[in-house]
Amino acid sequence: MKFGINTYLFSSPFTNESVSFFPKFKEWGFDFVEIAVEEPENINAEFVRKALDDNELECRSVCAATGPGRDLRGNRKEQITSIEYVQTLIDIAPILGSQLVAGPIYSAVGRANLVPEEKKEKQWKMVVKNLKILADYATERNVKLALEPLNRYETDLINTCDQVLNLITEVGSDSLMVHLDSFHMNLEEKDPALAIKKAGAKLGLLHASGSDRGTPGGDQINWDRIFAALDNINYQGDIVIESFTPDVKIIAKAASIWRQVEPSKKAIAIDGLLFLRSLAF
Repeated sequence: MKFGINTYLFSSPFTNESVSFFPKFKEWGFDFVEIAVEEPENINAEFVRKALDDNELECRSVCAATGPGRDLRGNRKEQITSIEYVQTLIDIAPILGSQLVAGPIYSAVGRANLVPEEKKEKQWKMVVKNLKILADYATERNVKLALEPLNRYETDLINTCDQVLNLITEVGSDSLMVHLDSFHMNLEEKDPALAIKKAGAKLGLLHASGSDRGTPGGDQINWDRIFAALDNINYQGDIVIESFTPDVKIIAKAASIWRQVEPSKKAIAIDGLLFLRSLAF
């Protein structure tokens, strides 16, 4: 099991200049960096990979940012834009050293509406069709796609582990995995530990965030049960701290972070990592 930090905590959008944070990530004890690539044209993947190597860090997952206009169930233009964006991430990932692209790539974040069942079914089929295209593309490049359920305020399509497993089954590709997040599970799952067990061998990534989006361990989540469930499925994958503060304005707006929930970004990183490592099996 390795522990990483998502770049959203310190930088949005991630650019070549953002590699300046890498020495601190290494100093604080992280094994790898999860890079959120909002705009692929903002980075030179070879340059970023060299910076990772220079700091003895890995990029084990690339985080997709599916904002407005990137939607596998949107209009035709949005579908094409989203497919091309995720395909670019699939191409970039191996250059960065990663074989995993993760996030809610099935829909634009923030699209949350109560629609008739027949309309929802039509959207579902559209996502399945487009995910098959992306899964085939990923398979050809030996990359996995980990799909992340989000809470009800950020999407109306995939909120739970059961739903994402159903989606993966319908697409029918071994290149699709489950990406669970403690913050979203705390809102949507009856039992987050049971969700982890249901994901089982399909669990490709776990995001660790406090129930208030702050430091893992300084919150009301039952982390002992989370790690017991990970042990139960013999999880050998990665755990990434994904938390936010108002300091990074763009992501603060998107994640509805209106106040300082922790003393600092550094405190979230250091204290969160120390806590998570204390529970690792």
